Amino acid sequence: MSKTVALTNMELDDILTAQLVVAWAGEGGEAKRLGWWRTDMCSEYGGEDLMKRLTPTTWPWAVLETAREAARRTEQGVVEKDHSPDEVFSLYRMGFAIDEQLDERLDAHRRSGKLPLEALPGLVELLEGNWSADKMADWVTGHGDASTTTEPLGQKLTGQPPASIELRTKKLISALVPLRDDYPFPHWRLS
Repeated sequence: MSKTVALTNMELDDILTAQLVVAWAGEGGEAKRLGWWRTDMCSEYGGEDLMKRLTPTTWPWAVLETAREAARRTEQGVVEKDHSPDEVFSLYRMGFAIDEQLDERLDAHRRSGKLPLEALPGLVELLEGNWSADKMADWVTGHGDASTTTEPLGQKLTGQPPASIELRTKKLISALVPLRDDYPFPHWRLS
């Protein structure tokens, strides 16, 4: 995939939805879900309380962005141990050009005045209501299947990555099953 590709807003929103759902689901803390990262941003008495005081108008975005950043940093910590980190493509490491477009789109949503569930309707399915591992597993498997092998970094997807960013994202999500106690780090090597 070209490093200078410009994605549509719909493509960016689909990726952001996936990133935010996985980031939210991966949180531990008071409202423990999968516990992949040690954050508690998306709970009433954790990050929500703090962000409501710090960013009263954009706090719903701030809690999700902080969970997303925790997921990104978790992946970064894993990749830094690899001999070829620049060859790793994952849900939170899609290359500079795409990652930059995602950050800009997220900023645009925050400035729009819309709430996350309004701006990214795909979030509603999982973020509204109580946490359910079964519901999360259904969401993940609803993205299709992926063939993986286990390597020191995590779950490496086999075969060539699809040319379509939409299909790449779906494969990365589908490689999260079975849901487990540690982050499976689905990824491709682009070498």
